[in-house]
Amino acid sequence: QVQLVESGGGLVQPGGSLRLSCAASGSIFSLNTMGWYRQAPGKQRELVATIAHGGSTDYADSVKGRFTISRDNAKTTVYLQMNSLKPEDTAVYYCNAGLQVLPDYKYVEVWGQGALVTVSS
Repeated sequence: QVQLVESGGGLVQPGGSLRLSCAASGSIFSLNTMGWYRQAPGKQRELVATIAHGGSTDYADSVKGRFTISRDNAKTTVYLQMNSLKPEDTAVYYCNAGLQVLPDYKYVEVWGQGALVTVSS
């Protein structure tokens, strides 16, 4: 069984910074694309950023230049550094990963439990 465990959410003032972490654990053969999504109250879940195994990244226009996604393949962990936070960044942030699991090398997609980020003065 594979799981993603997130940490780092919280309350921050506008203009502040937070760093989210997401660690994958379990019977993992390979960890492919990882990403962060968010869901604000009353809105649909949306893509924030993704990072491929080789390191190529993609960002939503709303966070470009403010957020940075990175990963540590040795630690099977993905990070989201969030700077210059705005009230509209308030949401539950979910980690996502595509990976192959043992023993049958099946490809699965896994979600984390979510981390609440609140940007408010």
